[in-house]
Amino acid sequence: MEAKWMRKRKWQTSLVFIIIILITYLSAVITNFNFLQGLATLPAAIGWILSNLLITQESLERLPDVLVKLNETIFMSIAATTTAAVVSLFLGLMGSKITRINGFISTFARFIASFSRNIPVVAWALILLLSFGQNSVTGYLALFVGSVGFLTRTFIESIDEASYSSVEALTATGSSYFHIVNKAVIPQCKPQLISWILFMIETNIRSATLVGILTGTGIGFIFDLYYKTMDYNMVALITFTIVLAVILIELISNYIRKVIL
Repeated sequence: MEAKWMRKRKWQTSLVFIIIILITYLSAVITNFNFLQGLATLPAAIGWILSNLLITQESLERLPDVLVKLNETIFMSIAATTTAAVVSLFLGLMGSKITRINGFISTFARFIASFSRNIPVVAWALILLLSFGQNSVTGYLALFVGSVGFLTRTFIESIDEASYSSVEALTATGSSYFHIVNKAVIPQCKPQLISWILFMIETNIRSATLVGILTGTGIGFIFDLYYKTMDYNMVALITFTIVLAVILIELISNYIRKVIL
């Protein structure tokens, strides 16, 4: 019986791999992508990067200006994430099957999460750009809307995983809705909620670079400026600072997760 089950699992795994290969091949044919040609250009591309993207003494002298823009990007990402977390917590409570008030509000909260999440942050930046122009407000709002969609979805799932027995116990004693949420739901979900907020901050710092290119703010703006003027030494410096900042933020987030989980 076990051997038969193992053969079935092996057959299913092989079938999945075949389907993935077929989809990949069809995608390459439809898009006219040549795998061999792409691999052949890799050595030349790597050689160009190593010979052009170099950090020089002259570029290092402009590091303070880069750090100012980097700080602007980081703090904008943190502000967008934290404010979105407050809104998402409210929507998550309304959307969860454990803490929802009624079916209509729950459906509405889930709709907002789905709508804002399924539109990319870059698309939100382009849409908001038409109304607010190129400024930091546009970048903040684009990150905020995208964060609300993602965090609301994850908050709903986290709250749904909470134990319903404690909620029932407090409900039986006649506790108010806010008392139940504060004493029974939030304490159980708090580690997961904080973890998702930290993850969103990391994601928004990466997204803010691309959003900044469109909105003319932060590190993305000076990256685009130096890239268009073909100052590749500055491009290398900016890229290095972005990578270093993202790694540092991720290390801090991982440390905080270990403490709270």
